[in-house]
Amino acid sequence: MSGSGLITLGETMGLITQEGVGHVHNGEAMTFGMGGSESNVAIGVRRLGVPSTWIGRLGDDPPGRLIRRELRAEGVEALAIEDPAATGIMIRWRPTAGRGHVIYHRRESAGSHLQAGDVPKESVARGAVLHGTGITLALGPGPAGALSRAIAVAREAGTTVSFDVNYRRALWSEADASAAVTAVLGDCDVVFAGLDEARILTGHADAERAARALEALGPRQVLITLGERGCLARIDGTAFEVPAAAVTVVDTVGAGDAFVAGYLAELIAGEPPAQRLATAVSAGALAVTSPGDWEDMPDREALERYAADEPVIR
Repeated sequence: MSGSGLITLGETMGLITQEGVGHVHNGEAMTFGMGGSESNVAIGVRRLGVPSTWIGRLGDDPPGRLIRRELRAEGVEALAIEDPAATGIMIRWRPTAGRGHVIYHRRESAGSHLQAGDVPKESVARGAVLHGTGITLALGPGPAGALSRAIAVAREAGTTVSFDVNYRRALWSEADASAAVTAVLGDCDVVFAGLDEARILTGHADAERAARALEALGPRQVLITLGERGCLARIDGTAFEVPAAAVTVVDTVGAGDAFVAGYLAELIAGEPPAQRLATAVSAGALAVTSPGDWEDMPDREALERYAADEPVIR
């Protein structure tokens, strides 16, 4: 592909995580980090050897400074506008092993102030792939306008547009999400969705029927993740099925972003569909074997070690 790598935009937040499992007690041990779907993908792609750029707004505060440092340490170009508001915070509680409960504190946050004027036309135009998510659409008119502006610039420049539905019930209803996402997909080349997200958009609970319905909306590359059943894809009219790898699940957070990163890194590298999907599934599998949003996104060496267990595409 032409272009210089991945361009993405959205909100990245400070992340407070309960270290232990079970009921919260006074003096509970917590860790502090960061998380955000778009920045997770940017890190994942960069670890696989592809340049990546993240665009967003951050506060001039400890979480904002930490996010800037971590992205730059990962080699991600961070085009972060300093906003007078505070950087958003999310708290992940762990009531039981392997499952979490996340509460977001993002009302009027710095990231929610993202707007169309923040989108650097030159950066988007020089990218190979622009990647956005439904989270950005759901954050309000400003972020939604920024994503629309970025997509328009990408279309004009011939940049491939990728979109992850990433539905968040806390942000909007199924009906609102379906209407907004459906309107965007006509300008997208690649779409990622979980099976339930595909159902919300198409009304079909069957993965094959849902994939065909999403394909009819415009994207030529439709990928539906099926959890422990792997994934189903339709790429340029051809159907693919990829079984899931057998791994010990520690934490499912970040698996979807790792899958997206694996696929997009190989797409940008010019690899054929079978290789894109194999890398995506392997990256997603590796991501669930340890805790964290992005910390254990695999690099090429990790994928090579895992290669003997990669699923067969049929």
